[in-house]
Amino acid sequence: MTATPASLPLTRMAIARRAWPIILANASVPLLGLVDTAVIGHFGGTADLGALALGALLFNFVYWSFGFLRMATTGFVAQAAGAGDEAEVRAALLRPLLMGLALGVAVWLLQWPLAAGYFRLMDAGDAVAATGSAYFRARVWGAPAALALYALCGALIGLGYSRTLLAVQLLLNGLNAGLDVYFAGVLGWGAHGIGLGTAIAEWSTCVVAAVAVWRVLRGRHRDAGPFLPWARIGDRARLRRTLAANGDIMLRTLCLLAGFGLFARQGTALGDATLAANHLLLQLVSFSAFFLDGFAFVAEALVGAAVGANDRARFRHAVRLSSELALATAVLLAAGLWLGGGVLVGLLTSLQEVAALARAHLPWAALYVLLSVAAFQLDGVFIGATRTREMRNAGVASLAVFALCAWPATAAWGNHGLWAAFVLFVVARALALLPYYRALARSPGIATPCSGACGDDATATERRPPS
Repeated sequence: MTATPASLPLTRMAIARRAWPIILANASVPLLGLVDTAVIGHFGGTADLGALALGALLFNFVYWSFGFLRMATTGFVAQAAGAGDEAEVRAALLRPLLMGLALGVAVWLLQWPLAAGYFRLMDAGDAVAATGSAYFRARVWGAPAALALYALCGALIGLGYSRTLLAVQLLLNGLNAGLDVYFAGVLGWGAHGIGLGTAIAEWSTCVVAAVAVWRVLRGRHRDAGPFLPWARIGDRARLRRTLAANGDIMLRTLCLLAGFGLFARQGTALGDATLAANHLLLQLVSFSAFFLDGFAFVAEALVGAAVGANDRARFRHAVRLSSELALATAVLLAAGLWLGGGVLVGLLTSLQEVAALARAHLPWAALYVLLSVAAFQLDGVFIGATRTREMRNAGVASLAVFALCAWPATAAWGNHGLWAAFVLFVVARALALLPYYRALARSPGIATPCSGACGDDATATERRPPS
């Protein structure tokens, strides 16, 4: 019998073993960006480098906006697995998988107005706009595969296959980097070659990931129904729930994007050196987020399985253990930034003014990492429980708090005030979710079948409905 998140022991060591592949998978993403930048920096021209920067930013915005395909899939799949409903496990994947393919085709169909409008909005020069459009038109062929991969990866997380997720991510980024070096470096195709290499890597990895997930689901096919439960997939009530969850997560994501955009906009008003220093600090913050995301992803799967199994004790146990590990990691990361961040800043830039400003604001970056752990963990809990309306509300509320504080704080204390408001932004996300969490933990939909065996390192006794 295949192990599921609901049947695995809840220990700190088990959670850590499931978190580290996700951390490595996440950390491989920025390495690809460094490879692309280095290839263009050595073999391309200025227009290629500018086109890559602007084009990648557009894809990041589009794909991040569709991040609900990964998050909602994890929650729904984990819940179905926890309930022992294997037909719904398959249906919960196929709905967003088909949706991702359709959205990717829509992005491909809209490539001309998207590219033209974007590069005009960014006021790009003729050479950058032309090269950027070529990069976009090459890479956009991979959009259906990239968005389908979100759903496939969401299913792997929800079912607890974090090592398979790592293999998929390493294949994607490794193949992408190799093709980019060949097309842009060896053949001299510039930014267009980078886009083409990315599209080929996305389709190749999507096929491999689909085969891997298909094998997992085949091995779990113990119910009497057909492998492709089309009646379940097209069920109106479940479709409405899926669409509502996706819409909530998308709005929440747009609020986060708006918050980071406002932070960058306020930094721009403080001068180029401050803008550059803030960018360096955000790279360090983003690197720390890869570690915290690993525990949040595991929390998504464990919480989803506990909710699906109606096991309140396992729910609380999963939240507590994953949060303890995440908090310990955040403390270490924040201390590392505070004490050793100056060395990292020196490795990232040789511009003395920028480095001095970054070092002066390092304590704020360390504080952000330390306090952000609550928002990361609560996001994981609510994604696993598919309580997406609460996430949407928290996103709107925290953005409002940040917007109201950023301008007066920046005017009064400059960049220190801006960072203080930015820290408040992530704290407000957690505080807005706390009342919802208390209600969720007391929800009558989560039963208490655990019979006292949920000690610190004991396996929780689960009661699952018959398959």
